Amino acid sequence: MTNLTKDSTVEQLIEADKKHFIHPTTVPKTLLEDGPKAIFSEGNGVRVKDICGKSYIDGVSMLWNVNLGFGQKELADAAHEQLTKLAYSSSFYGYSNELAVRLAEKIAGIAPGDLNSVFFTSGGSESNETAFKFARFYWDLKGQSSKKNIISLKRGYHGATIATGSATGIEGFHNFSGSKDSDIIHAKPHLVNAEKGDKSDPEYKDSIRHLIETKGADQIAAVIIEPIQGAGGVHVPPEGYLQAVKKLCEENNILFIADEVICGFGRTGRMFGVENWDVVPDMMCTAKGITSGYAQLGAVLLSQEVRDTLVSYDGIIGHGFTYSGHPTACAIGLKTLEFIEENNILQNVNNMNKVLQKGFDYLVENHPHVAKTRAVGLLAGFDLMQDRDTNTPFKQSIRAARHIVDHCFDNGLILRPADFEEQVNIVAIAPPLIINKEEVEEMISIIDEALTSFEKSL
Repeated sequence: MTNLTKDSTVEQLIEADKKHFIHPTTVPKTLLEDGPKAIFSEGNGVRVKDICGKSYIDGVSMLWNVNLGFGQKELADAAHEQLTKLAYSSSFYGYSNELAVRLAEKIAGIAPGDLNSVFFTSGGSESNETAFKFARFYWDLKGQSSKKNIISLKRGYHGATIATGSATGIEGFHNFSGSKDSDIIHAKPHLVNAEKGDKSDPEYKDSIRHLIETKGADQIAAVIIEPIQGAGGVHVPPEGYLQAVKKLCEENNILFIADEVICGFGRTGRMFGVENWDVVPDMMCTAKGITSGYAQLGAVLLSQEVRDTLVSYDGIIGHGFTYSGHPTACAIGLKTLEFIEENNILQNVNNMNKVLQKGFDYLVENHPHVAKTRAVGLLAGFDLMQDRDTNTPFKQSIRAARHIVDHCFDNGLILRPADFEEQVNIVAIAPPLIINKEEVEEMISIIDEALTSFEKSL
């Protein structure tokens, strides 16, 4: 066994990692052979350093969650103060704590529509899992217990539990280890005309509307949608899509769940992603940016109707998490929201969106394989295609997105590829919301160089 100390060498840390640390969403055989890609040791602003001292711009906010960047003393101080006062208390059996109450009230105050009550979780998977359970429980209380099915979208990502992994429209997640919730079904995303009722749409049979017609509205509890699909490749819905799905749900007595785990708390230039389309869901799932990644916290927001139905139950709700309403995490959450407001973070996001869009225009002009650039706030991405004019993808053997992401990593920029679909090469970009103009331009410069290197390799 490797005995690590504060003076352990890089080699000792790598060997200990390989022997003792099972990594999530990682190829285990590759990790065992090559060791961890990087072992990070510190961060400041939009940059992180590894244990060798190499600095990187974090172009994806780690896992879309470090929205306010690294080293924010205000968040650390809020955590320290609460840790020394009341580090933890339970929310089970009617117990409460001041910070959970204050944060619930704060979130309800900034949420759209009548989303005015909150159930706390430890993260995004738990938030979506909770929403599924609450949707089914809601219909049980309404005397419609047959409404169990959840409709999600292909390419969507909703988590890694059995239910949320099943809802995730990426096969590697919902097929892992045979874990499957048979009451979760998938529709093709962003079929505006079909969802509005146009049966002449050639893809109508893949639509949410067709699934409802086929399965029966009396069997469907809820539809869950990311306002903008994140991990699936930063897919922005066409105009009118979210409104069409919301109306479809209302017409068929089906709950509409917005998965705001990535989009929430400023990422899209609005506090919540649905606000870009003026849609109010029945439930809204959040996590990640709620604490900027400084503590594990998630939340499910409930509409007045859903809340009133649930609280009418006179038995114990058989659902909960040890860390629901964790006071230290909630203290960080409160300080995060305060920071966003006091530092005009939403305005910065919208300003930096313009700088990023200008950079994308430059990349399109100078690199023939860059296609379909898109950015809503600082949730952005682009495709790489063999011929963008004819929409011709690269052959499967050409891992274009991997080439770009790996080259950028070697040159101090962390990005993320979305290439789980055959012949799909997408590069995702989602830097901390505090990023400035010079840092955005530095990212574009590194990507520019990576694209040049890729073109020379063809």
